[in-house]
Amino acid sequence: MVGASTGGPKAVETVLHDIGTSIDVPILVVQHMPEGFTRAFAERLDRHLPLRVREAEDGMVLRGGGAVIAPAGRHLRVRRDQGQVVLSLHEEPAAVAHRPSVDVLFRSAAEQFGARAVGILLTGMGSDGALGMGRLAQAGAHTIAQDEASCVVWGMPRAAAELGAAREVVALDQIGSRVRELATAAAPPGRRQNEE
Repeated sequence: MVGASTGGPKAVETVLHDIGTSIDVPILVVQHMPEGFTRAFAERLDRHLPLRVREAEDGMVLRGGGAVIAPAGRHLRVRRDQGQVVLSLHEEPAAVAHRPSVDVLFRSAAEQFGARAVGILLTGMGSDGALGMGRLAQAGAHTIAQDEASCVVWGMPRAAAELGAAREVVALDQIGSRVRELATAAAPPGRRQNEE
């Protein structure tokens, strides 16, 4: 799970590029953008990155090996339906600073995935995502905040770090490789062997 705001489009692209196609896990992204821009953002990333990138749709089944961008104006959540993980889009809660909200996605991921999730909070103004990252950390998930030196605005990651919600504070150019390390360590031994 990735959350970002000011300065985020380039940071998100960097992280997704660095993660690449070497791990077969789904990546969900909340990037604060005005309505009408997230689909173009997803399409641009899809053209320039080695992995598939799409804008989320309500009811979409979550699959590994690609990234999904939350649409502007709607919150993104995950839920289980008949053994599959399905994406859910909502306008509620309305009384939040951003829609989509990183906090909403992270809380949902904590409930559905617990310790199997990885939460990443990138550059951005304000504190969206800090409380949700705290929920992820409480559920046993690995949490990573972008460091101050590589942020355009060290607001959201700082808020998470100050809450003690970020297990690691990492430079932008190291986040993708760190996620690959975590995914490889979590993969079943036979699968790791086959991928080497």
